Amino acid sequence: MKTLWLVRHAKSSWDDAALPDRDRPLADRGWREVAKMGKRLAQRGVKPDLILSSPATRALATAEAIAKALDYGRKYIVVDDRLYACQADDLLEVVQALGDQPKSVLLVGHNPELSEFAHLLSSEITHLPTCAVAEFRFATKSWAEVGKIPPERVVLDYPKKKGRGAP
Repeated sequence: MKTLWLVRHAKSSWDDAALPDRDRPLADRGWREVAKMGKRLAQRGVKPDLILSSPATRALATAEAIAKALDYGRKYIVVDDRLYACQADDLLEVVQALGDQPKSVLLVGHNPELSEFAHLLSSEITHLPTCAVAEFRFATKSWAEVGKIPPERVVLDYPKKKGRGAP
């Protein structure tokens, strides 16, 4: 069994219009969102073997905040340039190249490619709001099968979701 969590970075700040896109930080709302989602993931007992993040400031800040909530060492977050300004197919290639070792991977990135990738994996998901977490479980031993087989479980959670969040 392989579990993939796709996490769209939390709400970013547009306060400094001169700042390059890659360097935009999280907004105050983004910090609140990621704290909420990190807590929900921790309550669900999420323990990723690997956290991959886009190098963009807002994505890496989201990854670090979630890592802290999950008691995952920040120094073990893998920053991958391929996760910034890419396409859904590029994300699929990154996941399929993970090999067999990690059983669970949390990937932090951007829209529209994350929403498109989530939809590619399951038609149940059409859009990921900011700081959304889409969980996919696949009955396979190899990440190379992801995208070729349907997920056995799909769960979408996001900060403004009514109720207590995803199970």
